[in-house]
Amino acid sequence: MRFYDITEEDRELIAAALDVLRRNADGNYHTVGCALKGKSGKIYTGVNCDGIHGSCAEFIAAGAARSAGEKQFDTIVAVHEKAPNKLFAPCGNCRQMLMEYSPDVKVILNDDGGKIVKTCVRDLLPFAWRPVD
Repeated sequence: MRFYDITEEDRELIAAALDVLRRNADGNYHTVGCALKGKSGKIYTGVNCDGIHGSCAEFIAAGAARSAGEKQFDTIVAVHEKAPNKLFAPCGNCRQMLMEYSPDVKVILNDDGGKIVKTCVRDLLPFAWRPVD
């Protein structure tokens, strides 16, 4: 797995994710915040929406980006108040969505030792399903 340096911009992205979570946390539904930087440099945020057909914060942020016309993603991070370093790894469904929309997106998360790392979503989902051309 290839890792990339954590930059000041990455730390700002983590802060944006924590901010959207803090502003929307209600103790029941909004437990995960997400910030996604598009290739344009613009940051999009989201919180999870629970319910019978809930949606992860990563889907909400990606939907906001796509709705604004952002076609490619640069970096994404999800956060949870009780997670190590407050970083929350994307679930398998989110990894697959990211692979389909922007397979080169970088993901900030904790490694197995609890260190903050950044890697490509391709490394988080080997042998992922891809559409046939």
